Amino acid sequence: MDDDFDAIIVGSGAGGGAAAYRLATSGCRVLVLEKGAPLPHDGSTLDAGIVLSEGRFKNHAPWRDGDGAPFVPQEYYNLGGKTKWYGAALLRFGSHEFADDPAHQCRGWPFSYDALAPYYEQAEELLGVRRFAVEPDTQRIAAALERVAHGWQVEPMPLGLAADILEHPEEAVRFDGFASPRGLKSDAEVRLLDPLRNRPGIRIETNAEVVDLITAEGAPERVTGVVTADGSRFTAKTVLLAAGALSSPRLLEHHLHATGLDTVLPAAQSVGRNYKSHLLTAVVGWSPRRKTDRLRKTVVMTSEAFAHSSVQPLGATDGEIVATELPAFMPRWVADLVGNRAYGFFLQTEDGSHPDNRVSAANGFASPQLDYDRDRIAPARDEHRHFVRAFCRDLLRVGMFPIVKPIPLSGTAHACGTLIAGNDPATSVVDAFGKVHGMDGLYVVDGSILPRSSRVNPALTIYAWALRVADSLAPQLASHSGENR
Repeated sequence: MDDDFDAIIVGSGAGGGAAAYRLATSGCRVLVLEKGAPLPHDGSTLDAGIVLSEGRFKNHAPWRDGDGAPFVPQEYYNLGGKTKWYGAALLRFGSHEFADDPAHQCRGWPFSYDALAPYYEQAEELLGVRRFAVEPDTQRIAAALERVAHGWQVEPMPLGLAADILEHPEEAVRFDGFASPRGLKSDAEVRLLDPLRNRPGIRIETNAEVVDLITAEGAPERVTGVVTADGSRFTAKTVLLAAGALSSPRLLEHHLHATGLDTVLPAAQSVGRNYKSHLLTAVVGWSPRRKTDRLRKTVVMTSEAFAHSSVQPLGATDGEIVATELPAFMPRWVADLVGNRAYGFFLQTEDGSHPDNRVSAANGFASPQLDYDRDRIAPARDEHRHFVRAFCRDLLRVGMFPIVKPIPLSGTAHACGTLIAGNDPATSVVDAFGKVHGMDGLYVVDGSILPRSSRVNPALTIYAWALRVADSLAPQLASHSGENR
């Protein structure tokens, strides 16, 4: 048993990376345990055939939906987590998105925007967030959309990309949904974990899946460490869950059930519930014009007519990618013809919280369950339907033919909410500083805590939340660490 740590962090994505960075640079002894391995740097993570058709780097473990039917969530278990694969859209939530919105079934945060604002700023600096010039095609399309009926408002997109990414064309057109072998994308590994590698007191273990929590003798509510799949045991003063909104709640649920705490702690009733992941639809607008943009994902569009929704261009829709969606017998020139004139858009609507939309551990079944029904969140369902129709009509008005592809349940890129934050243990799992209600030594720093998913991508908010939680823990842990040296 290894007990030489102030903090154990389970997971190395946005929350795990940010918490590790803040704690390690504050003098704490930190162990990061990542279920997966580092990604290769041989260019395979930019290959559409390998990434999309073969799905080499994705999770392949089956789940069950609400009806018991099997499906496979699009999860990634690797160093850096899903941040290696995200589109690096790093937007802040709006200040109004920290308040409750009962008409849309949205719960409020346990604090206001102002409490997170300094950590948004810190996250943006750590991640090198910048805005790029809007390229000609996107500028033309956005300007045309601004003039049509729904009054689309266009703003520059804050991106976590290296300033010189355009000097590497193969990466400029393949950062969205692909992993950068050169480290040109601001992911958790490149920006937060790599800078720690030569620091004393930090240890990063890959291929180390955490399967259970260790607790003090006679006190199952006091967490003192973790157990990994190979039987290794690690102890620390504090454990931070950062395994993501599908995995963190299952780990906690397993512990609560095994120890009987599920019948004692009020917060146990909310574990796994209130799952959110945005209502998502991909729209490809086909134009007779051959496109010239490379980054493309340089703007975000909103409309006052759809208060909980946003549109962002997709970063990659070339012939090679289009070919992965076409039948195998289709000639490649067809894919190239479509891809060279196809402009992808990602439409997302904030989904409200409903307790029956939930993640459950296997509990005797062969696989865990994700029960999510859009009919439970009717306001979001209806807004998204009207939103997609309106955007497609507007694309037609500006001379583009829309092709619509709804994102299914397996699209879990924005999964959140399953260990929801709040002040009341009867209706939430963690408090305003990430501590699990009714437990000691256990915190959550991933997207599980998000009370709201907002109209934009959640990544920057997860980074900021984790920095805030780690900031609150660091003085005590670092002081204790120094006393024991």
